[in-house]
Amino acid sequence: MSPLQTAEQLARRTRRACAAALRAATALGLSATRARVLHDAFSVVVQLEPEPVVARIPVVLTGSSDSDAQHSRQQRELDVAGWLADRGVPVVRPAAQVPRRPVRQDGFPITFWELADLAEDHQPYRGADLAYSAELHARLADYPGRLPFLAPFNLGLPELLDQLRPGGLLSAADLDRVWTEFHAMRAVLSTAEAFQAAFPSATVQPIQGDAPSHNVIHARNGILFSDFEDVCMGPVEWDIALLGRDATAQYDAAAVRRGLRATDPDVQQLMDSARRLQFVGCLPLIDELPMLAPGLAQAVQEWRNSPGWSDQTGSW
Repeated sequence: MSPLQTAEQLARRTRRACAAALRAATALGLSATRARVLHDAFSVVVQLEPEPVVARIPVVLTGSSDSDAQHSRQQRELDVAGWLADRGVPVVRPAAQVPRRPVRQDGFPITFWELADLAEDHQPYRGADLAYSAELHARLADYPGRLPFLAPFNLGLPELLDQLRPGGLLSAADLDRVWTEFHAMRAVLSTAEAFQAAFPSATVQPIQGDAPSHNVIHARNGILFSDFEDVCMGPVEWDIALLGRDATAQYDAAAVRRGLRATDPDVQQLMDSARRLQFVGCLPLIDELPMLAPGLAQAVQEWRNSPGWSDQTGSW
């Protein structure tokens, strides 16, 4: 793995992303003169002042590093968010001032969004009631476009796992377990058909793909769903993985009220295990985003203390 990025290197990356966003905005006809940073983590998010337009520039990639795959991923996000917005679902809308498609500028993949009117108490990643997730699933269920199956696991995770090496937070035995679990789970999660053969009573549908309860904007007029980068087909259990029994019960009550199925405990157990493995796979990203280190160290320890999924295969 590469050395940790220094504070100056991180700041330089942010400046480069801001400059790329301004150049892309100008090329699209926007009168942007300044990129004001709103958020800087996996993506640099900037308002293109004085326009009411936000650019999101991924700088730490949890998906494929292939530029065509990145384009497809961002296009899916714009398509789904736009489709939801056109039907009155409270989402962060794609910017109306530019075409609904990603652009690439100076090596950065960029998408453009409407500026949200944030509530005074908005905090990034602050969760929302699980009833919102059930409502989102109810609205997503009718999405007609084609989506990959469980994209974060099948399209993003393999490339990250290939970068893992023993040392630091992972021992050689840990790495062996990582691959044993991944291959065991991949046998069930590689396709919708394989999943439904293992869990015939569980349905799949379009899902947000990355904990929708924590990917919301607290706006002055209410909750707005955001960050559909990982939108895909899958069981709803993926979207509430690792949130715990109380959250699952809260989701189930809301889902049943909306005519959706309640979660399946066996599927939830598998999704929790797959999500833990995804966190382990993010270890190489610490080099690019050092702030991840404490949380991922805890995630690795929780994964290490959990039952190995290969030990649970008899329950399929």
